[in-house]
Parts: sequence; C-alpha cells; structure tokens
Amino acid sequence: MALFLGVLFATFELSGWRDHFSRQFLHDQFLENRLSGVLVFVLLFSLGNLIQIPGWIFLAAAVLALGRSWGGIVTYLAASLSCALTFLSIRLLGGDALRQLKSRLALRLLAQLDGHPIRSVLCLRILFQTVPALNYVLAMSGVGFREYMLGTLLGLPLPIALYCLFFDFLASLLHLG
Repeated sequence: MALFLGVLFATFELSGWRDHFSRQFLHDQFLENRLSGVLVFVLLFSLGNLIQIPGWIFLAAAVLALGRSWGGIVTYLAASLSCALTFLSIRLLGGDALRQLKSRLALRLLAQLDGHPIRSVLCLRILFQTVPALNYVLAMSGVGFREYMLGTLLGLPLPIALYCLFFDFLASLLHLG
C-alpha cells in the first residue's frame, strides 16, 4: 500500500496535476464546458482522495466555483464516484487485510461492521465524510461493495449540505463569492 501511494503521489507531482488544484482552475473548467468541468472535478476529487487529500477541500472549491446548490450536487456525485474508485482500487491491492488482525478491538469493530454494515458505513460517512483513511480501512475491512456504497450514498448528503452552507456563509463573509 505504501509503495502504491508513493508511486501515485510521485506521478501526481511529476505530471503537473497538482497545479490544477485551485479554485480558479475549477471555476474556469466549469464555465468552459459544464460536462468536461464536472469530469475534471470528479477526476481530481478521485485522485486527491487516493493520495489522502480530504474531500472538504474539493467541496469548498466547488461551492466557491459553482455556488452552494450546484457545488453540493457536483460534490456529491464526485464524492460518491471517488469513494467507489478508492474502494475498488484498495480492495484490489489490499484485499480484506484487516481481517487478519487478531486484537480484541479489531475483532469487536469488525463484528459491529459485519452485524450492521450499511448503518455502520452511513454513520461513519456522517461523521467523517470522505476522509481518505476511512475509505482505505473500509476497503480492507471485508465489507461488501454493495453495503459500502449504500452506506456511502445515504451518509454523504447531510455532511455535504452542512459544509455547503458553511462554505457559502464563509465565502459571503469574506466576499469571495
């Protein structure tokens, strides 16, 4: 996993993609062509999530570039796709590695996840949104993709909506919008 992250981060840095993580770049992409702008945003969100950049940064950029409503909708789409991509990538590389842990705490947490997978993922999404470490842990926990995605799709709207309100308020307060 560390080698994968290292290669991904190096590729990201050397390719120049890091330069595209700006409010102005996203705003310009959305204005030039909404479809390609959304695709670029989804791609950047997904790559950012894989290399451990928190999703709220992308949400803030979307709210500043598109406004509260459209920024939230685009972020929900990007976050959902990013979580799916991260899950599938990490599951492919790491399998269900956390099932190999034999500590009492790990066994108790995995039993809770097994007993109520959708509810567990939903609650974790409400609390931690798209935090990259959470995506990695859930991917290696052995939880099924269907349960993971249902919990993700149901758990993301509330925190995204709250963040949209917060960033919109902050932008108006600082005269950024």
